[in-house]
Amino acid sequence: MGVKEACGVFGAYSIDGEDVASSIYYGLFALQHRGQESCGIAVTNTHGTREVLSKKGLGLVNDVFNEKELQGLQGNLGVGHVRYSTTDGNNVENIQPLVLHYVKGVLNIAHNGNLVNAAELRKELAYTGAIFQTSTDSEVIAYHIARARLHTERVEQAVKIAIQKIKGAYALVISSPRKLIGVRDPYGLKPLCIGKKGNTYFLASESCAISAAGGEFIRDVKPGEIVNISRKGVFSDMSMVIPDKQQSRCIFEYIYFARTDSTMDEVNIYDARSKAGKVLAESYPVQADLVVGVPDSGLVAAKGYSEQSGIPYGMAFHKNSYVGRTFIKPTQSERVSSVRIKLNVIEQVVKDKRIILVDDSIVRGTTVAGIIKMLKNAGAKEVHVRVSSPPFLHPCYFGTDVPTNEQLIAHTHTQEEIREKIGADSLGYMEVDKLNSMVGDLPFCDACFTGSYPMEVPTYA
Repeated sequence: MGVKEACGVFGAYSIDGEDVASSIYYGLFALQHRGQESCGIAVTNTHGTREVLSKKGLGLVNDVFNEKELQGLQGNLGVGHVRYSTTDGNNVENIQPLVLHYVKGVLNIAHNGNLVNAAELRKELAYTGAIFQTSTDSEVIAYHIARARLHTERVEQAVKIAIQKIKGAYALVISSPRKLIGVRDPYGLKPLCIGKKGNTYFLASESCAISAAGGEFIRDVKPGEIVNISRKGVFSDMSMVIPDKQQSRCIFEYIYFARTDSTMDEVNIYDARSKAGKVLAESYPVQADLVVGVPDSGLVAAKGYSEQSGIPYGMAFHKNSYVGRTFIKPTQSERVSSVRIKLNVIEQVVKDKRIILVDDSIVRGTTVAGIIKMLKNAGAKEVHVRVSSPPFLHPCYFGTDVPTNEQLIAHTHTQEEIREKIGADSLGYMEVDKLNSMVGDLPFCDACFTGSYPMEVPTYA
């Protein structure tokens, strides 16, 4: 099983009745880094027949959609999703958004995250007659919303009842025939924000997606908040919000997942990664000639290391932008082969130099080992590795599928053994107690490094 990152969700509602499919497309395109296996868009017209039009497929956003198909998705309310499978397989039936037809109409739902009680909820539903079409947590959520809706006047009330049953990490974007609803789990583990362009409102996993759709970022959805957008405007239900000290954002959003130009919970991602690099320079100084980063998420931390240490910053790699991120490749063989075609060392930059190589994480060690070998083959005299996250030691149950402990190199090897195995001349990880240098006082989850989970997690694999 590969390490897999979060999905990306996007929603749009034009009060003026304008088609939103193209806006959702641009939003998903900006969120492509969050999921590369599949994507989908579902739209409806709040002023017409309210028929749902949808298009989903395996592959990148640009592969699944073309101009003709987008023009066919006519509707002023819609949701979109880019996906990397977490608890379930990469099957066509699991592609989101889920479109659920029931007695009260249609629900379209896009979900980022994992539930820790999905198995129990699924069993409960199955024993009361539910027939599942997918293996996703998202369908469990959708069923609970649909069932609650039978006994409520408004869909947002049903959403509130349903989320009181679910436990785990989730950012939800839901469209009913006349409303767009966003929900963020009470811990804030998964990000969600609000934007606007004229009289069109957006919900998105990251602020960069709102910018890509031509909108203006308004604010983050608060952990535990339910946002209801209708033709009457934006309404907020804060009754599920828990105290700030109990909230727990995923720290890996700031280390790796989020795009560099995003801002998340008032923390600028570029600044956070730059600060991480500066902390690494203070914690692990070394005599060297050049600081370089592993593209893309290691580049800003490398710049921060350079600024703090005074050692020049350089670009040591040419990156082929048409190859997906190796960190989230589904199989090990794909990961290894894609490293070779994804990065090419610029020999004249590194030859006869002592290099500090900054990366965002080491999971199995195979990727960084290959990069170090490439640098030394190009003539680098020394390669000192600095990592802007602590060692991975524990699994994640919240939508970032860190591999089993046996596959985590830090779980089975000491730091010195890792250094030898990857071929580095020295190795330094971000210390756990210095992670707050990236996000300040923002409460965060670091369970993949510490084993300290913000909620009870399953005892089974």
